[in-house]
Parts: sequence; structure tokens; C-alpha cells
Amino acid sequence: MLTDTMLPEGVRALRDEVRAFAASVPHQLLLDMDADRVRFPREFLQEAGRRHLLGLRFDPTWGGRGLPWTAEMVALEELGVLGTALPCLWSLVSIVGEAIAAFGNDEQKRRVLAPMLRGELAAAEALTEPRGGSDFFAATTTARREGDTFYLSGQKRFVVGAEGADVILVYGRVEGIADPKRAMTAFLLERGEGVEVHHVYGLMGTRGGGTGRLVFKNAPVGLANVLGGEAGIGRGTEVFHRMMIPERLTSAGGAVGMGRAAFEIAARYADRRHAFGDKIRRFEGVSFKVAESLTLLDASRALNHGAARAVDVGEEAGTVRRLVSEAKKFATESAWTVVNHAMQILGGIGYTDIYPVERLLRDTRLITIWTGTNEIMDLVIQHEFYRHFLAEKSTARDVEADAAGAALPDEKVYNEPE
Repeated sequence: MLTDTMLPEGVRALRDEVRAFAASVPHQLLLDMDADRVRFPREFLQEAGRRHLLGLRFDPTWGGRGLPWTAEMVALEELGVLGTALPCLWSLVSIVGEAIAAFGNDEQKRRVLAPMLRGELAAAEALTEPRGGSDFFAATTTARREGDTFYLSGQKRFVVGAEGADVILVYGRVEGIADPKRAMTAFLLERGEGVEVHHVYGLMGTRGGGTGRLVFKNAPVGLANVLGGEAGIGRGTEVFHRMMIPERLTSAGGAVGMGRAAFEIAARYADRRHAFGDKIRRFEGVSFKVAESLTLLDASRALNHGAARAVDVGEEAGTVRRLVSEAKKFATESAWTVVNHAMQILGGIGYTDIYPVERLLRDTRLITIWTGTNEIMDLVIQHEFYRHFLAEKSTARDVEADAAGAALPDEKVYNEPE
């Protein structure tokens, strides 16, 4: 848990800034987005830019604040109370911005990153393809080079900002390089010739972000828009692995806000609603859900903070991957549980549009799927654990020896192959 006392003064001030921004978002905008009357709320990004609240981690040279991940996680929780769509658009500045800040050249930072942080340029990331979701290297989007121009062909789906974004981070395989991992390259594709929106999805929740399928028909990309320029050709795999940090940490941070929003509605309701002559929060069926929800939210904050801190201090890459995956998995699953508890506490009225819990439930369902399903998180977590655990020479107590039969090796049968 991170109480006010635990937060540094500067982070508390940032939290209050972001909280005020979230409070200023018109109620009608959320309703219009959920009803698909608004497809891409550009004004949200513009206002965030005016308030200097985009790209908090990036160098002040380009318009950021130079803050650590631990501060951004606090900001993400405050934005999470808005649901998934708006925080996702905010996070795309952090996600695509990470690629440009880490792999782009100064000209790309000046031309693309800086206006993104001012809220003047909206960004999207095109990663998933119809034939490949979690299998990134099954991507079939290709880039054919002719001189200093690449022509992209293929398609990407589930692109937030497919309808509305100005610049799209696209991963494609450069033709002529056989190894798909060495061929993968990241491009900063500007909307224009050869870029078509073929479908905008009808979604269960997380509506209003212009999520759709993009088709590239020989879409031209100049060498100046290859991420990193000439030196960036073939570095797409490296970019992809780096991008999993902001993608998954932003999901984890926003999840706490969504869970908190539903929890606080339910907690107030349980204190006011009476049944059988008493407040319903005094019944164990309700109070235990309150207790579990609060515990899950506090534990999520703590794990998020630990994962963010690991990134900030430059922890070993495998450990970072494990902790970030743990944070994404735990925070999103906890949020799903908390929102379901909130609906159960409200009862039938929680299933209606009298309260926003039903919208938060629809929104929250997605976060265990996107930025890598939680089953993929499980694979990463156990893989990185074993990679480190089996190579480590422990100096801790040998607890296995603390058994009466520990000295009977014939009883420890592992069926290991010869």
C-alpha cells in the first residue's frame, strides 16, 4: 500500500494534478464514448498536453518531466477511474514515446515525440495481426525497400486509434532478410497514402478509442520514419521487447484505478443501504467482499510500485520482465475481482446504468487480455523465475534437510532421464 505519508511530496503534488484533470473530464464525454457517439476524443489528449501531463517520464528537452516510473504509476491510478479507453489513449503517448525516446534519433524526437507530449499529435501502436495475437513473430506485414523508401503491405487489428491517430508505430518484416527476428523493423507510419481503416470494432467495453483494423497497401514510409533511421533497420525485435515494459506497466497502473472507482461506489452504497434493519456493510457477506477488495487493491499498488522501482533502478532484464508480468497479471485480475465484488454488493441496481459499475465491468474484462494475455504473463513469470533460480547458488538455509528422512536418498525418486 502507498499511503499519503509514503508518497514523496512531489509525487503527491503530481497525483493531485492528475486527479484534478481526471475530475475535469466531462461526464457526457464518457457517456458518448460508451455509446459510440465519439470515436476518438482528441480533445482529451490536447487538454492533457496543455496541462503538461503527457509523457511524464521523458526528457524535459522534448517536453516531458523526467519523472520515474514510480511516479507515473501513481498518475495512472488516478486516470484509471475513467475506465479503459481514455487512460489507454494517455498511455499510448507513454508507450509509443518509449520507443522513440529509446530508439529514435533526435530528429524523430523533435518531429514526433515533442508534439505528442504537447497533445498535438496522437499516436497508435499496430502490433497484432489477424493470424497472430500473442505470437508476435508470426507477423506477415512486410516492408519492401526501394532506395530510401519502404512500402508496407499487410494488416494489423485491434489498433486503438486506428481511427483518429496521426502517427502509428508499425512492426513489419523487411523483405530480403530471412530470419524473422532480424527482419523485424519498427516504422513511424504517418496516416496517408496506402493506409486504410477497414473496420472499427463494436466492443463489449473500452469504447470510443477508435479501435479498428488497419490495412497497408504499399504504404510509403521514408527512411526518416524508420525508427532510428538506417541504424534502426532490423531492430524491431529489440524495440518489441522494450515496449513490453510500458505496455504492461500502464495496464497494471490503470487497473488499480478502475478497481478503486468501483470499490468506492460499492463501499459508500454499503454504508447507506439498509436491509433487515441494519446497514448492509455490517453483514459478513458484504463486509468480507469489502475487506478482500481493499486488500487486493493495496497489494496491487505494492507490486506495481516494486515493478516500477525495478525498472527505475535498472534491475537485471529477466527480473524486470518477471516483476512487470507479475504486476500486470495481479493488478488486472484483482481489478476484475474487485469490480465483480462491487456489482455483487450493489445487487440488481449495479447491473443497470444507474451506476457506472456495469461499464467498469465491461471495461475491466479487456485488461486481462490486452498487452499480452495473463496466460502469457504466467509463461514469462515462471520462465524468468526458473532461469534465475536454477542458476543461483543459494547461501540460504537448506530447508530440505530439515526432515527426519532427509538422509534417505533412495526415497527421493525423480525419474530423471539417463
